[in-house]
Amino acid sequence: MSNSRIKLILLDFDGTLVDTRRANAAAYIAALRETGRTLTEEEYMTHYFGMRCNEFLTRLGIEDPDERERLRLRKIALYPTCFDTVRLNEPLWHFCQQFRSTGGRVWIVSTGSRANIDNVMHHLGIADGVDGILSGLDIERPKPAPDCFLEVMRREGCTPRETLIFEDSRIGIEAAQRSGASYVVVRL
Repeated sequence: MSNSRIKLILLDFDGTLVDTRRANAAAYIAALRETGRTLTEEEYMTHYFGMRCNEFLTRLGIEDPDERERLRLRKIALYPTCFDTVRLNEPLWHFCQQFRSTGGRVWIVSTGSRANIDNVMHHLGIADGVDGILSGLDIERPKPAPDCFLEVMRREGCTPRETLIFEDSRIGIEAAQRSGASYVVVRL
């Protein structure tokens, strides 16, 4: 019989480890406003939160890839101005730090941009609290495909039975289920 002790925790970032919903919405709303488009916080939260930027902007009807890229970069630039609304999930963070202190490994696995994740982590003073980060551009098929979770398991030499995933979004939960690992649904 194999040892199936949990050795790896995989954390979604936005909406799981950190409540960034309002900051993301505000940055997108401001970037879109600069181009004459309107989006409300409620619309963003209800229909788009948790999507990769390119998919979100495409669903908004922005067909031109260059314009989507300009908006993505502008959102990243505006994002730090919205950090007063960002909140760390303190119980989950402390749990993960305890887990790391006993030799466990903790990764952030997010569809978000690495720049956004890094900026928020530095703002919150938690930049050194994880063993790795796999972000949206690091993987070809985004959630709900399980590829991001499976890739980190591969890098860490862990099986799904040795992995615990924390997720909040519908697509993230589906990816966790498809990975074969146990998972916890987080509601901030």
